[in-house]
Amino acid sequence: MIGRLRVMWRRRSQVGMVEAYFRWTLYAFPWLPVVGGVMPVISLTGGRPLLVTFAVGASGLNVVQGALSLPLLNRALNRYLKVGATPRGLLLVSGVLTLAAEGALVALVAVNGIGHDHGYGPDSLATVAIAVGAGLVPFFMAHSLVVSKRSFLAALAAATAVFILLFGVFTGAWLGALAVSSLLVFAGLWSLVIARPTGWLLGVFRKLDAARGTEARLAVAEERLRFGRDLHDVMGRNLAVIALKSELAVQLARREQPEAVEQMVEVQRIAQESQREVREVVRGYRKADLRAELAGARSILRAAGVDCRIEGEDETQLPPEVESALGWVVREGTTNVLRHAAEVRHCAVRTLIDPHRSILVMTMENDGVTTPRPVTTGAGSLPGSGLKGLRERLQPLGGTLASGPVLQGSYRLTVELPIPVGATTG
Repeated sequence: MIGRLRVMWRRRSQVGMVEAYFRWTLYAFPWLPVVGGVMPVISLTGGRPLLVTFAVGASGLNVVQGALSLPLLNRALNRYLKVGATPRGLLLVSGVLTLAAEGALVALVAVNGIGHDHGYGPDSLATVAIAVGAGLVPFFMAHSLVVSKRSFLAALAAATAVFILLFGVFTGAWLGALAVSSLLVFAGLWSLVIARPTGWLLGVFRKLDAARGTEARLAVAEERLRFGRDLHDVMGRNLAVIALKSELAVQLARREQPEAVEQMVEVQRIAQESQREVREVVRGYRKADLRAELAGARSILRAAGVDCRIEGEDETQLPPEVESALGWVVREGTTNVLRHAAEVRHCAVRTLIDPHRSILVMTMENDGVTTPRPVTTGAGSLPGSGLKGLRERLQPLGGTLASGPVLQGSYRLTVELPIPVGATTG
C-alpha cells in the first residue's frame, strides 16, 4: 500500500505535488477544532442526560462536518481557481450542520446556566466559548473561498450580530455574548487567512507552470523559425534564379537558339547547388557546433525550469564531423526534454572518453518520465524521425545510439563514437 502511494506520488508533476500538499493540509484543518475545540465540552456535562445529549450532539455534528469538509473544500478550491462550479448544495448542508451544532452548544449553556449552584463557571464557559468558535471553522473556510473578501466580512459581521442577540436572549449573559462573539470573529478571520491564501498560492503555481510550458514551447518555436529563416535564405534566391533562367531557356528554345542549352545547364547547376545547401541546412543549420549546442541546451532548459548539468571532456579536441554529430545529439535530446518540461526537473549531459578503446561515450539523462518508453537500440528500432535522423548521422562515423528508461522515472540517451587516438588528449 505504501509502495503504491509512493509510486502515485512520484508520478505527479512538480506542480501536482505542491497542489496535493496544500490541498490535503487545508483538508486537515477542520479536524483540529473538532477534536481540540468541540469534544472537550462532553466533560462539562456532569453526567446529566440532557446536557450529555447536547454535548454529544454538537460533537457528532462537528465530526460529520469534518468529513463533509473534504469534498466541500475540494470543490470550493476549484471554484476559487475557476476550474469548477460553486458547491451550493454542500455549502448549504454545511451551513445547516453548523447552525445545528451551534444551537446545541448555546442550549447547553442555557440549560445549565452560568454561575450559582450548578451553572458554568469562567473556566467551563471558556471551554464552551472555544467550542462555539471552533465549530464555525469548516463552514467559514469553505465560504471564504466561494465569495469575495468583502462579502465574507459582511456576512461575518451579520452573523456576529445575530449570535450576540440569540446568545443574550437565551442565556441572559450579554457580556458573555460579547466575549463569545469575539471568538466567532476570530474564527472567521482565521478561516479567511488560512483558506484564501492557500487558493491564491495554488493559483500562482498554476500560472507559473503554464508560463514555463509556454516558455518551453516558445523555445522550440524559435528553433523552428530559425530553421525556416535559414531555409528561406538558401532557397528563396536560388528558386527565383531558376525560374528566370527556365523562362529564358524556353524563349530561346522557341527561337531555336543554341543559348537555350547553356541556360538549362545553368539551371541544373543551380538546382544541384540548392540541393547541397538544403542538405546542409537540414543536417545542421549549415553547422552544428558542439560547444554552442551545449551552451544553448543549458540556457533553454534552465529557462524551462530544468536544472541542467554538463560534465565531461571540455578541453578535448575532436574531429569536426564528430563534434557536429554530437551537437545534433544534444539538440535532439534537448528537444525531447522540452516535450516533457512539465515533469522534468533535472537533466545531465556527460561525456567520457575511453582511451583504451578509443571510444567517446555521451549520455543525456533526465528524470520526470511518467510513462515508460521501450528501450531502443540498433539500426532500425528507433521510433521517431528525430532519433532516426541521429542514427543516420552516426552510422557513417561508426557510432551507435541507444535510448530507454534506466531507473524509475528516468530516461537516458547514450551515444558511442569511435575517435582517433590523437583526439583523446586536449
